[in-house]
Amino acid sequence: MRPFPLVSCIAALSSFACAELNLSEPLLSKQVLPRTFTPPQVFKNANLVRTMSLDKAYPRETINVIIENIDSKPQSEYYLPFDSSLLSKVGGLEVRDKKAVDKGTFKVEVVGIDAQSSTEFYLIHLPEPLAPAAQQTISISYAVLSSLKPVPTQLGQSDKQYLQYTFSAYAPSAYLTEKQRTKVKFPNSDVPDYTTLPADLNDENKADPQKQGSSFTYGLYNNVPAGAQQPVSVRYEFTKPLTHATLLERDIEVSHWGGNLAAEERYWLVNQGAGLKNHFSRVEWQKQSYLNPPTFALKGLNLPLAPGAVDPYFTDDIGNVSTSKFRPGSGKKEAFLELKPRYPVFGTWKYSFRVGWNAHLSSYLRKLSTGETYILKVPFLEGPRQIEGISYARVNLRVILPEGAKNVRFSTTVPIVDNSTSLHKTFMDTLGRTTLSLTAINLVDEFRDRELLVTYDYPWTAGYRKPVVITLGIFALFAVTWVLGSIDTSIGKKKVA
Repeated sequence: MRPFPLVSCIAALSSFACAELNLSEPLLSKQVLPRTFTPPQVFKNANLVRTMSLDKAYPRETINVIIENIDSKPQSEYYLPFDSSLLSKVGGLEVRDKKAVDKGTFKVEVVGIDAQSSTEFYLIHLPEPLAPAAQQTISISYAVLSSLKPVPTQLGQSDKQYLQYTFSAYAPSAYLTEKQRTKVKFPNSDVPDYTTLPADLNDENKADPQKQGSSFTYGLYNNVPAGAQQPVSVRYEFTKPLTHATLLERDIEVSHWGGNLAAEERYWLVNQGAGLKNHFSRVEWQKQSYLNPPTFALKGLNLPLAPGAVDPYFTDDIGNVSTSKFRPGSGKKEAFLELKPRYPVFGTWKYSFRVGWNAHLSSYLRKLSTGETYILKVPFLEGPRQIEGISYARVNLRVILPEGAKNVRFSTTVPIVDNSTSLHKTFMDTLGRTTLSLTAINLVDEFRDRELLVTYDYPWTAGYRKPVVITLGIFALFAVTWVLGSIDTSIGKKKVA
């Protein structure tokens, strides 16, 4: 596993709006504010509903809020605060107009305060300035990675797993909130421990939280000051693996001559669930496999592939893994690769492997009717599709284009923190293949199948570079062989007749 720093200063580099077409400059955005900065109090939250979903291996939060401009001038910059330690775990933050979702996401960037501050902000740019006294309903969604703690931290092989999540009953806000609620949705009704708050904090003077099936509701709270926090903790049953990829390296190689698109993915996985209290028992595991009860061990991964995918392989550090099944797709039906690791991955255990496959290039590549420009459309992230979900700390994607490709551009809605263009040399290359490298952090499987569009120019002469080089190389080899064969290497003198 390759180590890498995952700190808030790196998280602050991402822009969660659509990435514009870009040739070489990284898609980074960061402001550093003075320590004395406080967001201008030009907004208030008229009504806020925060929903937290705990049915996956990572919490997902959605904040629907009616914001109102209380200033005398139009305003377009809305600040969302996070603790610095939490900011590095926030992934995939997106903001939309709740009443006009089809218009896409807002531009969002991270603004930081000097190292002494414990708070940083996401700066949300409204598409149009909000007039004085006007209101707008926005929806903010994000995931929080590596934030669930198994309690107890060690379990027997067949025990139930319980997770603890600590958060604030008050939603993060840089402005006064007139009314707000926090709803917590659990995967089931087995919630043995949770924080109760005094009834006088609740404007309705009811027990806090209110329980309804597998959902809890904290609030209603009135006139919550900016930056206020009310720590609460919940502990709930979640007997599934907490699958987390510390690193995913994904390569997509385009071959015009072969009409092929080759994909390879290299995973470094860890199960962030509870560890084993005692030694692993294969006999007990076989019994569990027969009865198939819920388990907190990772015993398989389901990897859907695009229709037409062929020639899959599955290897790990030891070699080929034969415990896999592949069902090829027909027509528009996707193919399916079922992976079974060499051993069950219990909590704190790690497993690294690679998978790859080929596909017809015509399903992904189009040529413009004029000029020599090609458009490649591929998923930025494919990977396993698990009921419990999977999170990715870092994703490095390389798109290896044909040799001679130039003027490379890309567009994607995935938050990119870095991009570069370089040369990648493979067999029989002359200068090397043009390679687009992209990096994203803190992604979750909900970003699966987000599209990546890559445009590049590929002159027809570039397509004949390799055949010409091979032909000239063969002729050069024959010429050298003929020259060497015509040299007299004998030692003695030639006899004269």
